Amino acid sequence: MANNQRKISLLVSFLFSVSLSCLCLSPIPASARRQELRFGANGEFKILQVADMHFANGATTPCLDVLPSQIAHCSDLNTTTFMSRVIAAEKPDLIVFTGDNIFGSDAKDAVKSLNAAFAPAIESKIPWVAVLGNHDQESTLTRQGLMNHIVKLPNTLSQVNPPEAAHYIDGFGNYNLKVHGAADSNLQNKSILNLYFLDSGDYSSVPSLKSKYDWVKTSQQFWFDRTSKRLQKEYNAKPNPQQGKAPGLAYFHIPLPEFWSFDSKNATKGVRQEGTSAACTNSGFFTTLVARGDVKSVFVGHDHTNDFCGELKGLNLCYGGGFGYHAYGKAGWERRARVVVVDLNKKRKDTWGDVKSIRTWKRLDDKHLSVIDSQVLWNSSANGLVAPRL
Repeated sequence: MANNQRKISLLVSFLFSVSLSCLCLSPIPASARRQELRFGANGEFKILQVADMHFANGATTPCLDVLPSQIAHCSDLNTTTFMSRVIAAEKPDLIVFTGDNIFGSDAKDAVKSLNAAFAPAIESKIPWVAVLGNHDQESTLTRQGLMNHIVKLPNTLSQVNPPEAAHYIDGFGNYNLKVHGAADSNLQNKSILNLYFLDSGDYSSVPSLKSKYDWVKTSQQFWFDRTSKRLQKEYNAKPNPQQGKAPGLAYFHIPLPEFWSFDSKNATKGVRQEGTSAACTNSGFFTTLVARGDVKSVFVGHDHTNDFCGELKGLNLCYGGGFGYHAYGKAGWERRARVVVVDLNKKRKDTWGDVKSIRTWKRLDDKHLSVIDSQVLWNSSANGLVAPRL
């Protein structure tokens, strides 16, 4: 009897070991692999925005709106090369794709196109995220299918939707990320910069607005408002309670109607070369953002030949500028990417504190990857903020 019990015990131990080995060898869900974002030892956090790649089928996909001398040898691969160059030049802490990542109507296989479009980001091993535009779903995957695939790709921090709001929120690709203070600082365990990503949809499902562009819905604004308030409580809570609100940035594809407030003359930097293709109805998201007060800048794509930033009621509204070569553009007007750098306050004893400023510029796909339109979007001292308690 004792012998049998020993055999059973050994069998159980063996099966447990096998199960544990299988578990260790199994792919780890993306949610379990998520790495923590934080400010670097230089007191900076840098974000690269890639707007409107319009990737299709690679080398066989022709370029649009380029110079005659470029046509013969230009394809989706020019988009890939540009991305690799700008990633190498900027070395961002996070890469953000703001929709129309693939041009669905020309993409034969959405999975292959997505994989190729994001390949330079994946190969860089830099964390990256994506939201959807109005053309991504026009190939072989639905919007939900697209996000289900994106979240499984290497090094992404993208989410299909926030778990706490998945049962009510509209769209696919609504989520937020925290950026913690610099390592070895008093704020290393506190989010001092909050990033919001939203699905601005594709086309309206309202019969009277058929074929018009979509908008950020009430459910998404409700989630944003609740999330912003929760993050403020965490920011103000012990240990190391901070005063006010941690600044935030928001990224989505379709511009708000308020982008119409600016042209090349009154924008702080950049140009308007086409209209703002916003929804024809105003959902009030701009008002929601201003009322909360934590988001300092909104970054969108969609209108490829607009690349301006303008400030309205304390909120910066910024276009990324067209990035992809299979997207419409303007011959001779270089494709471009927007870079955002968030800087920290330098504190006593050479340690880093809370957020000091938010800066931006653009990189052009020319011989020198030229930097243009450098500007400060927000500065804490200019807003009369009380110094945080450290």
